[in-house]
Amino acid sequence: MKREEILEKLCELFHEVSGNGTIQLQEADTAEDVEGWDSLTHVQLVVAIQQEFGITVSAREMQNWRCVGEILDSIQAKING
Repeated sequence: MKREEILEKLCELFHEVSGNGTIQLQEADTAEDVEGWDSLTHVQLVVAIQQEFGITVSAREMQNWRCVGEILDSIQAKING
C-alpha cells in the first residue's frame, strides 16, 4: 500500500474517531496541531488503526509516536514488510 493511501485512510479514521470530518492531516502534524486529538482519541485511534490495517501496535510504539509521519512509518512498515 502506498504512503498516500495510508495517509488518506488514516485521515478517514481520524474523522470517525474524533467526529470532526474537516481534519486534513499532514505528516508533520502533532496532537497539538489537530483539534480534538487528546489522549483518549489517541487510544481510540490506535484501536481503529489496528482493526483497519490488521496490525498490532505495542504500547511503547504508540507512546513514541510524536507526529502523523511516525504513525505512517509504523503502519507502512507493518503492512508492507
